[in-house]
Amino acid sequence: ATHVAAFGIALFAYRYARRHARNPRFTFGTGKVGVLGGFASAVALAVVALIMAQEAVLRFFRPHAILFDEAILVAAIGLLVNLASGLILRERPAPGTEGGRDHNLRAAYFHVLSDALTSVFALVALAGGKYLGWVFLDPAMGLVGAGVIVWWSYGLIREGAGILTDGGVDEEVRAAIRKAIESDADNRLADLHVWHVGAGRYSVGLSIVTHDPRPPEHYRSLLKGIPGIAHVLVEVGRCDDWACVAKDKPPA
Repeated sequence: ATHVAAFGIALFAYRYARRHARNPRFTFGTGKVGVLGGFASAVALAVVALIMAQEAVLRFFRPHAILFDEAILVAAIGLLVNLASGLILRERPAPGTEGGRDHNLRAAYFHVLSDALTSVFALVALAGGKYLGWVFLDPAMGLVGAGVIVWWSYGLIREGAGILTDGGVDEEVRAAIRKAIESDADNRLADLHVWHVGAGRYSVGLSIVTHDPRPPEHYRSLLKGIPGIAHVLVEVGRCDDWACVAKDKPPA
């Protein structure tokens, strides 16, 4: 039921983003809607893992009678279903980006993967309990599975939060922008801001000083080779002092 809710979040995010893609209320588009959906799913996944851990701890003190044959059958069916679902939901680049992650799809994928992992741990615990009498494996595997799932969800939450709070842009992206601008003429970047507007998509704000200002379109064209840049704001200032742009001493 929790995974059905997670998939519901994912579907809603896709439909909402598509429906409002051209809505002027969204200044930079609806790219972050999918990231928000993935963040919400990751939080739900963490809650499920904590509930698993709580139940496992309780079973250490109050063991339950286990119908091993029926439970093994259910766990095996669950494993097959989730492996098939994982193949369908396996990770791929976000639409409209070159290699950017689709956080919405990734969260749904991890929900399925966590279910598959839970089934594997259940099969191990049930086999140990049935054939070796190690009933304690039931809650022990529950704790192990919960720990792994919490770690996965933490990674999803941290990654999504970085995008939603306009952080987490790789330094490589910033360095590539600086190199593209400053390799042209005597341009120097006085200020640079880069932030996410979606998965693998960026908005860039540039403040450039140069002896020979060019139209903004010229500087935008310098960034065409950098993937993921969706919006560029350029401010150009003329420099009348050699010291404001020169890396070396001025010529004699």
